[in-house]
Amino acid sequence: MIKEIHLHDPELFEQVWNMQQQAYGIEALLIGFHEIPPLLETKDELMQVQEHFYGWYTDSNELAGVISYEREAPHLVQICRVMVRPDHFRKGIGRALMQYVLSMKDVHTFTICTGLKNTPAITLYEQLGFHYVRDDEVAPGVVLRTLSKTQPLTT
Repeated sequence: MIKEIHLHDPELFEQVWNMQQQAYGIEALLIGFHEIPPLLETKDELMQVQEHFYGWYTDSNELAGVISYEREAPHLVQICRVMVRPDHFRKGIGRALMQYVLSMKDVHTFTICTGLKNTPAITLYEQLGFHYVRDDEVAPGVVLRTLSKTQPLTT
């Protein structure tokens, strides 16, 4: 089940924080770069973000995945975070969370960024219809890929 989550709940905040550290720690290993912004983000900084968060819950009501986004313009959404607890990798949770956000009817364009060497994420995004926009070298040998998906507006 996917439902909106609010970071002002202390227990839920800790679950999201821990998941972020675990999931992005694995991405850091994949791309060979440990200065990924979510890993450097303090708890106070995470608490202050203006993103909308949604969680994927198991049948036993355990938080297993989180997605967040920001609306950058009336019909433009930037997907900020997609994270899955490592003990729930390869269960379709990331895909389900992405599809949930992509089902927003009043959005024309979605964008997302990930490390170029994060092949599982790039493969998922491309399978969901995202296309290459640009690559930016953010540190020597570390490339961040931006992808975008455009869809017709529906109401």
